[in-house]
Amino acid sequence: MAVATILWVDDEIENLQSQKLFLENKGYEVHTRTNGFDAVDFVKDNALDIVLLDETMPGITGLETLQKIKEVSNIPVVMITKNETENLMEDAIGSQITDYLIKPVNPNQVLLCLKKIIDNKRLIGEKTTSAYQQQFRNLFMALNSNPDYNEWMDIYKRLVYWELEMEKSNSPEMQEVFQTQKQEANTEFFKYISKNYTNWLSGKGDAPVMSHNLFKNKILPQVEKGIPTFFVLIDNLRLDQWKSIQPIFAESFRINEEETFYSILPTATQYSRNAIFAGMLPLEIEKQFPNFWKNDDEEGSKNMHEEDFFKAQLKRLKRDDIKYSYTKVLHHNDGQQLVNNIHNLLINDLNIIVYNFVDMLSHARTEMEVLKELAGDETSYRSITKSWFEHSPLHQALKKIADKKVNIVLATDHGSVRVNTPCKVIGDKQTTANLRYKHGRNLNYDAKDVLAFRDPKQGGLPVPNVNSSYIFARENNYLCYPNNYNYYVNYYRNTFQHGGVSMEEMIIPFVKMSSK
Repeated sequence: MAVATILWVDDEIENLQSQKLFLENKGYEVHTRTNGFDAVDFVKDNALDIVLLDETMPGITGLETLQKIKEVSNIPVVMITKNETENLMEDAIGSQITDYLIKPVNPNQVLLCLKKIIDNKRLIGEKTTSAYQQQFRNLFMALNSNPDYNEWMDIYKRLVYWELEMEKSNSPEMQEVFQTQKQEANTEFFKYISKNYTNWLSGKGDAPVMSHNLFKNKILPQVEKGIPTFFVLIDNLRLDQWKSIQPIFAESFRINEEETFYSILPTATQYSRNAIFAGMLPLEIEKQFPNFWKNDDEEGSKNMHEEDFFKAQLKRLKRDDIKYSYTKVLHHNDGQQLVNNIHNLLINDLNIIVYNFVDMLSHARTEMEVLKELAGDETSYRSITKSWFEHSPLHQALKKIADKKVNIVLATDHGSVRVNTPCKVIGDKQTTANLRYKHGRNLNYDAKDVLAFRDPKQGGLPVPNVNSSYIFARENNYLCYPNNYNYYVNYYRNTFQHGGVSMEEMIIPFVKMSSK
């Protein structure tokens, strides 16, 4: 079987017989034609991998032939030309050539070009697999060397890097090895959080930047008079999803630093996002703002008062001289208003934009069969996030200010994890419905499946009722009640959920950018 099938079009093809023979000895099947008309007919009637096309031929030129080939096929075309003039190159590139070679061409030049185009994906896949095999041991050693919170952030960044690289690999075996290693990492991460989380909150020893001190430690130090800072919080954005939209940001802005920080538990909007804006743990928020805080089992929106919380935080930190705006985008109309109003925000020191799309997507994904199809795994979840951002009002709005002197800070409130291991939980009627965390009285569960706070105050959490406790699902578990158990197990398996303990939910992006 041929390595690939090639059509070589040149009016002096008889002078290229040695080249043709060289490629055939390398395993390529080479067909030849001497003019553009015959070439277009051949492309219409035959399955090909690539066309090598001479630029100067009698009858119709190479560029005209290229145009006609593109009308009937999306096949890669390499232009071969004696003419190096810039406008010809621009015309050829604008007409979607894949590559070009300058005459006279030697056989190895042609071979290299073919390999680059035809074998590119295979070669990258093989290289990726080989490089990951070398890294596998390093990651294994890092996991087993008692990592601290900084090292955990580094391990997760490396895992995300390899997950994205693995998309280039066609090796299901290596992808399976990678997924197993990621699962092992989450097992160890759960043990680490179980052991250290309450110490972080109590101030015993060193602790990472977390939701409730993000503004104080990371965002407010960025704010300077005279240069507007835009703090963009895209709800429920995992690190790998940020990586998928990062190239789009890089077109308009200079990316200065890509860091991570830790979401508090539960890794759910009501808790982590309120903590970001209040600069407090949920237990303190409930004490300070009893009229604003709502527990899971109470009616009404749980994130209505972020701006009130933020105003109070500025006052507490003696930064209430900062001129700021707060914009929340929940619907497409809100997004359009942001696009129309973005220039008016340049008079402020700080502009907060909370964008809810990714959270809507992850929740909708469990409710809508279409989205189950669209976002069935991590790769498609990243792809749909990228497609959304590329065409979103948020992207349009930020592009409108890219030519102004601005700073952009991007972050999220929590991530999500794809769940596939059901765990039974029994509770009374007041037990909350979330699949990754629950609180209630008389919760009955298998202790090995969850991180439990019998005293919610230990986790910086309000106590909704006497004897209430909180439990958080580990790794990719999800918590189901015994009634209708099989229905819920099947309905929610392989959906993206949040609220529990995993690297994907807790280690989240914080990115600093500026105008170019």
